[in-house]
Amino acid sequence: MKKVRITQIRSGIGRPQDQKDTLRSLNIHRMHQSVEVDMDNPSMAGMVEKVKHLLKIEEI
Repeated sequence: MKKVRITQIRSGIGRPQDQKDTLRSLNIHRMHQSVEVDMDNPSMAGMVEKVKHLLKIEEI
C-alpha cells in the first residue's frame, strides 16, 4: 500500500470551483494542513493529480 502525505502550499483562492471542491474532498480545509492519503485508490490518485500544483507531496 502506497501512502503519501499531502500539504497545501498554495491557496485555492481564485481557482476554478472544481479545484476548490477537490481540495475539500481531500479533507484539506486550510493552508499548510497535511493529510495522509492512500495512492492505491485510483480516485484519490486522480484528485491529487488534479490539484498537484497547489500541494507538496511526500512519500511516507
